[in-house]
Amino acid sequence: MRAIQVLVVDDSAVVRGLLVRTLETDPQIAIAGTAMHGEAALRILRAKPVDVVMLDVEMPVMDGLTALPQILREFPHARVIMVSALTSEGAETTVRALALGAAGCIAKPVAHSVHEGIDQLARELLPLVKALAGAGGSTAAPAVNRLPAATRASRMRATIPPEVIVVGSSTGGPNALSKLLSDLPANFQVPIFIAQHMPPTFTPMLARHLEKDGRRPCREAVHGEAIGRAQTYLAPGDFHLQLERTGRQVITVLNQDPAEHFCRPSVNPLFRSAVSCYGNRVLGVMLTGMGDDGIEGTRQLVASGGQMIAQDEASSVVWGMPGAVVREGLADLVLPLSQIADAICQATGAYVSK
Repeated sequence: MRAIQVLVVDDSAVVRGLLVRTLETDPQIAIAGTAMHGEAALRILRAKPVDVVMLDVEMPVMDGLTALPQILREFPHARVIMVSALTSEGAETTVRALALGAAGCIAKPVAHSVHEGIDQLARELLPLVKALAGAGGSTAAPAVNRLPAATRASRMRATIPPEVIVVGSSTGGPNALSKLLSDLPANFQVPIFIAQHMPPTFTPMLARHLEKDGRRPCREAVHGEAIGRAQTYLAPGDFHLQLERTGRQVITVLNQDPAEHFCRPSVNPLFRSAVSCYGNRVLGVMLTGMGDDGIEGTRQLVASGGQMIAQDEASSVVWGMPGAVVREGLADLVLPLSQIADAICQATGAYVSK
């Protein structure tokens, strides 16, 4: 099996060294080269095959945001991971890069030693690189729900319209969320709750971008807020987002309970709590992402009579989370990203604008 070829691009020799040392701990990964800026990276890409590019945001000569469109245009099969400092400026640029087509992002580690930095990076970076390169995934054919698509769609239309929509996403999620929300009518009334795996500094920026793209209010959820219609709520980084019924109201609850599937926010608490509040009047959507976070919450959602849509493999950056839902036969519909908004509108009885 050919090793995954990774190009590391960062103007800091310390960060380049840390990334290289981390990547070299996995025998499935090889270093295709290192570069100090975007122009040097393009020269390397034109000279040798590269599967994954680690691209710094801030660099001299040519920064990451300038280099990214050129890399994606010239080398469409290469996957780009943005490497950002945990600052508001770095987060804003990274979210813009994700909107331009970067497949994922990681934060530069804040560590007291090289060993600690490598440990921090390895937990997130190594699985991400292998998932984006298509390594280590299941090759078994998914056990797709046996109901024909038309039958599943009919069942969804016949089901009681949902009162709430819950969405899980990870790798490739920011772009998918932007597409989904922009495809919904601007006056869509059903509240939407999102658990997207992302560091804390990045989620406020993502919420602002989603509000702009979706043309409807979107913000990070805050603790104890009564939910409103026509609102989109994003789980803040490093907090689980849950829903809780108090009397006749449903409020948002944030906590830092233990991570699930190594994730906080995790999709599971959001899905489980939505079912506790709304029973069978929940519509779940699982978008692109690696791993299988949310599978337990999806089981509970479907068992309660709720409806479930999974993004299909062809339109996913990584078909981990939606693939897990499909393999267990839990999806009422398996759709390309471009068709999910219409399916949501049909399920909720909302007007579909063309």
